[in-house]
Amino acid sequence: MSERKYFGTDGVRGRVGEFPITPEFAVKLGWAAGRVLAAKGTSRVLVGKDTRVSGYMLESALEAGLAAAGVGVDFLGPMPTPGIAYLTRTFRAAAGIVISASHNPYYDNGIKFFADNGHKLPDAVELEIERLLDEPMDCVISEELGRAKRINDAAGRYIEFCKSVFPNEMTLEGLHIVVDCAHGATYHIAPNVFRELGAEVTEIGTQPNGLNINKECGATHLAALQSKVLETNADLGIALDGDGDRIMMVTENGRPIDGDEILYMLAVTAQNQGQLQGGVVGTLMTNFALEKELDKRRIPFVRAKVGDRYVIEELVKRDWYLGGENSGHVINRQHHTTGDGIVAGLQVLAAMYQEQKSLEKLSCDFHKLPQVLVNVRFDSDKQPLESANVKSVVREVEKALAGSGRVLLRKSGTEPLIRVMVEGENEAKVKAFAQQIANEVEAATN
Repeated sequence: MSERKYFGTDGVRGRVGEFPITPEFAVKLGWAAGRVLAAKGTSRVLVGKDTRVSGYMLESALEAGLAAAGVGVDFLGPMPTPGIAYLTRTFRAAAGIVISASHNPYYDNGIKFFADNGHKLPDAVELEIERLLDEPMDCVISEELGRAKRINDAAGRYIEFCKSVFPNEMTLEGLHIVVDCAHGATYHIAPNVFRELGAEVTEIGTQPNGLNINKECGATHLAALQSKVLETNADLGIALDGDGDRIMMVTENGRPIDGDEILYMLAVTAQNQGQLQGGVVGTLMTNFALEKELDKRRIPFVRAKVGDRYVIEELVKRDWYLGGENSGHVINRQHHTTGDGIVAGLQVLAAMYQEQKSLEKLSCDFHKLPQVLVNVRFDSDKQPLESANVKSVVREVEKALAGSGRVLLRKSGTEPLIRVMVEGENEAKVKAFAQQIANEVEAATN
């Protein structure tokens, strides 16, 4: 497969005003995507965004490019990434375009695509778009230009979808939930979903101003949620990220719950209810404790590369339902084609209902192993992972862990860094082992 020039694993992303997140590139990207889609006989795509101020600019630029290619646009307005994937399917659109930089600060933005089936665009389609990005831009004749319109009930449609994954015989009545929407795309959706299912909801992070998305709130900054849960004596807290595809949770005691713990609760509950299909897909960064706990229960577990795209690929290949990342991407193919923070939260609440347990009790059997990550910067012309000394010290550490821990070395996909990760039962030893390996990696870069 050819190497991508513009697309990463999840579309294009960067700082607004710097290539490729510029109005000029967005126009050209809209045109190139439109040309590829038009060649397949397509006339309309959906475009949604999160709450960044730059979303207006990129939305307009994409519309111009798509129209020039003869493709019409249905604007969704602020809409979570999984909501755009869902609506792309239900509106039978040719594609869904998401303007978002997920959990990044407001000054970043990105553009990513869903195919008509709600999955990420196939590699071949992305490569064809990239090929056209290097060609001169043209424009169809006036009578063939794409037209734009707005879908006014998009939020309501997605709210109803989210509610539909929560079993009819269950209710959230009697539960007090704090919901942190990170001043992002779920601000007008998530609180309504949980309220309409019966919960008492205290909402925070629901006052977006274009500049405060993910700022000291949401799934990447849990302190505000923890504080509000304890202050209001709530039963639990739910934190979403800026585009709504990640979730973190907080127990009534203020203890954070990450994606690995959510996968554990969902897998064990599904097994208890006789509803688990196959096993669970994690990533290279999934805590070793999850692998061990699932193995005790004879639940198959495999690791994919880091990135929800690769988790979904592995789930599809094996025809399993449940997978995710410790960062909070949780996927259940029984309900959706992509990670969805609101849907994952509802699944945990359903598990609490089925097991008749609080979030604290539902998760208390699972204890993550201490995990230490050390980043080592290196020159791109060096290959420290090929060093005999590095390989030797890794073997020594793995022998010392004696099957009760794990070592992972990998190159960052976005920076010139080697990520050294060590897990084990003794935190002090894990820290020492990680630093020992990092020192050897650093020596190999000199």
